[in-house]
Amino acid sequence: MLDSWFSDRSRTFSSSGIRKVFDLGAKLANPINLSIGQPDFDMPEEGRRAAIEAINAGKSSYTPTQGTQALIDRLQAEVDAKYNHADRKLFISSGTSGGLLLAYLAFLNPGDEVILFDPFFVMYEALAKMLGAVPVCIDSYPDFNLDVQKVADSITPKTKMIVLNSPTNPTGHVATREEVKGIAELAAKHNVILISDEIYSGFCDGEFVSPAEYNEETIVMNGFSKSHGMPGWRVGYAHGPSKLIQEMIKFQQYTFVCSPHVAQLAALGALDADMTPQFDFYRKKRDMLIEGLADLYDLGNPKGAFYMFPKVPWGTGTTFVEKAITKYEVLVIPGNVFSHRDECFRLSYAASVETIERGIEALRKLAKDPD
Repeated sequence: MLDSWFSDRSRTFSSSGIRKVFDLGAKLANPINLSIGQPDFDMPEEGRRAAIEAINAGKSSYTPTQGTQALIDRLQAEVDAKYNHADRKLFISSGTSGGLLLAYLAFLNPGDEVILFDPFFVMYEALAKMLGAVPVCIDSYPDFNLDVQKVADSITPKTKMIVLNSPTNPTGHVATREEVKGIAELAAKHNVILISDEIYSGFCDGEFVSPAEYNEETIVMNGFSKSHGMPGWRVGYAHGPSKLIQEMIKFQQYTFVCSPHVAQLAALGALDADMTPQFDFYRKKRDMLIEGLADLYDLGNPKGAFYMFPKVPWGTGTTFVEKAITKYEVLVIPGNVFSHRDECFRLSYAASVETIERGIEALRKLAKDPD
């Protein structure tokens, strides 16, 4: 009977498959956890100290909906220096995920089409369905490169938005300058909103390219969860043309209200920290996995974030992950959580060296154990 109370909206998507893996992992005594999508380092001392000072100073009030001015000013100065756009304003969101929801709420109507690249972060498709929009998924297998011509061919009169994520969750792919420029120019040509999720921009080999360099109407999402080890603090930010940003702030007023006050001040302090050693250490851990697994797995070309998306050597992604968890106690995520295909799995190297070493040993055995 209670099922009859569910909205039609709630029936358009299911619970995240990532959570299901976490639930399975909770039953294991000593799992090899290569599933987690958050840094394994703590927030920097500068952020912790700022948080303590904020608590002691009684900073438990609401901030303005758009965020505390000190943090806005600090981030706005960085954005202005990078882009020098005449009209690019910034506000503080409740995490990058909160920013994505606000953008979808502000700009999408039922029936609008949203172009995504498959594989994709789980929220992109679910949010579109939640609001009655139509996800249009462009297959990027087998190399996860972004085909600009495929994007052009997918644009219709109903296309309202393109969501670009680079470096990418779940593949670790980093879009090239040519790919980013092409997508940015297409969005501008067809008057399509371009959302650039840049939460992993700090975790990038070589050059990171934002489409905002080529399209001044791009809405950029970023935050502190990944770069500063602060996923539970819920501090993100979005920047773009002031008229679009103001519309997102309006929706924040009636949903999240504001990002937590203490968390915003902690993020302001964290900006003083040099996170380069952490980023460098992730590259070393990625290289450990490549060296340990590349002869048995097609690992793709992970150059950013802290993920790779190997193709399973046998079976489907689902059957492979089931055995990984139940027999080898390796927690990874089946690829169909992020994709309309079921032939890969997401492996996170946001883990200790010891865990990665155990994972390599177990995954090598698993690759040779199809029965």
